[in-house]
Amino acid sequence: MSFGEVVLLSSAAFAAGALNAVAGGGSFLTLPALVVTGAAPLAANATGTFALLPGYLSGTWGFREELRPPPGLSFPALLALGAAGGALGAALLLLTPAPAFRRIVPWLLLAATAIFAFAPRLLRAARAGGAGARGAAMGVLAVSVYGGYFNGGLGVLLLALFALLGQTNLNAMNGLKNLLSAVLSAIAVGLYAWGGIILWREGALMMVGSIAGGYLGARVARHVRGAWLRGGIVATGLAMASLFWLRG
Repeated sequence: MSFGEVVLLSSAAFAAGALNAVAGGGSFLTLPALVVTGAAPLAANATGTFALLPGYLSGTWGFREELRPPPGLSFPALLALGAAGGALGAALLLLTPAPAFRRIVPWLLLAATAIFAFAPRLLRAARAGGAGARGAAMGVLAVSVYGGYFNGGLGVLLLALFALLGQTNLNAMNGLKNLLSAVLSAIAVGLYAWGGIILWREGALMMVGSIAGGYLGARVARHVRGAWLRGGIVATGLAMASLFWLRG
């Protein structure tokens, strides 16, 4: 890797770790950064998940004082659902041919961008919906499958689900979101490694930045609002979707 590529990947991972700790959207930065440096989209998706895993852990630690299970689900049940969903999503990714994934990526980016853009409405609707614990558990499983396959927008979906369960403390929701993301990502990364689609050198470099960004983002988010990030993340998602379409 050139010096410029090292700087690009490290910076993207730091910013992505901070974004994931606060609200999600880190994959909008890691995926294009890896593709720009020459990675295929399938490998970039897997490597980005690997690189951001410790950022989820450090983000969880940053919210440790507020961490609480959501109403209606225990920690063991929630984490078991996350692990099962992450495994299913990762297995599905390994079964997807690389050319097909390249064609799917723009649509996934658009879907994740839309989820992120309408997150406030999604959260309000979730709080008003009042779904039961069984429905929310199925939602956690479904979102975890999505997270194991493609990480973009995962944080927003998890926040909406926790709101649906009746959780109202944003810091507690963010901590739980990071914890569940770490669990499903760890399972997914294990399967990605077995499938041989992780770029270990690039991923190890990005891990350092994601750890620092995840912890710093969590600690800062406890005192300041991060709503100003939304416009930039949405613009990035749209730009990346357009770029992948132009690349064919």
